[in-house]
Amino acid sequence: QVQLVESGGGLVQPGGSLRLSCVGSGFTFGTYGMSWYRQAPGKERELVAGISSGGGGTNYGDSVKGRFTISRDNAKNTVYLQMNSLKPEDTAVYYCNARRGFSIYWGQGTQVTVSS
Repeated sequence: QVQLVESGGGLVQPGGSLRLSCVGSGFTFGTYGMSWYRQAPGKERELVAGISSGGGGTNYGDSVKGRFTISRDNAKNTVYLQMNSLKPEDTAVYYCNARRGFSIYWGQGTQVTVSS
């Protein structure tokens, strides 16, 4: 049974930081590209950041470049998203995604709220 379990979300003040984690199981984690997406109320889901299976390649959405960092630890089947300098517009549900070819898995999401 494939599972992606996100954690680390919560309420943070503007300018603060959070680190999200996503643990994968039930599939060969180290052979999948991993990504973080987010969806705010009334908006489409958007790509936040992605990382290649070996961790050597990363990409970021324009709105988070320079503030967020994606990383992975294949020994722990975990992908991380370090979020710094958070803004109210970063408020959304953040989803973990695993992809290899046509094989795609999603986590259940974790809420991030940036508010004073």
